[in-house]
Amino acid sequence: MSLEDASRAPDAQAAAPMPLHQGLLEVSDPMALRALTHPVRIAVLEALTTNGPLTATEAGDAIGASATTCSFHLRQLAKYGFVEEAGHGPGRRRPWRLTHLGISYSQAADDPRTAETAKRLARLIEDQSLVRLRAWMETRDRYPSAWQKAADTTRTMLFATPDELKALNNELLAVLMRYRAALADPNRKSSSCLPVEVLVVGFPIERPSDFEETDDA
Repeated sequence: MSLEDASRAPDAQAAAPMPLHQGLLEVSDPMALRALTHPVRIAVLEALTTNGPLTATEAGDAIGASATTCSFHLRQLAKYGFVEEAGHGPGRRRPWRLTHLGISYSQAADDPRTAETAKRLARLIEDQSLVRLRAWMETRDRYPSAWQKAADTTRTMLFATPDELKALNNELLAVLMRYRAALADPNRKSSSCLPVEVLVVGFPIERPSDFEETDDA
């Protein structure tokens, strides 16, 4: 799973994640963000995204961790509303599921602690994504031809105002969320489907000519 950073302007601080109409959870509380800033918890969330509800044991098998470790991290994620118990399965099976289709947070928060925590979280997620991207580039020729042709990398430069860049990022997010919504469809778990990671980054590469850097910038 990928965590969406929608780069929204900072809103009033929330004590807990709040649902968005796209199925995202908007997180602005530094404690909730800090709860995400752990590689095992990110891995557990991704496993739940690609595999559906899982027990702590099943999550551990998926990410290479012990059931005890996953059980602890699942409880911590549940504390902040990122996951929840999915009822009782056969026997003593107690699976967990996501409460969202993705997570939205801003690195432009007014509170320095929140901004710093969001920056650390973004760095952790980006590092893991880049590891997978490099692995794909090194092993692409081992995939079936159809997947090699379907995968693509798009890079472009353009001129935009802050409002235009925000609108562009929101449009791209809306397209991606249409596909993420299909994760709830059990028919998508077919042999012709694989988990696919899409990286979308839009950012300025120069500073404004009239920008004056201050201690707060």
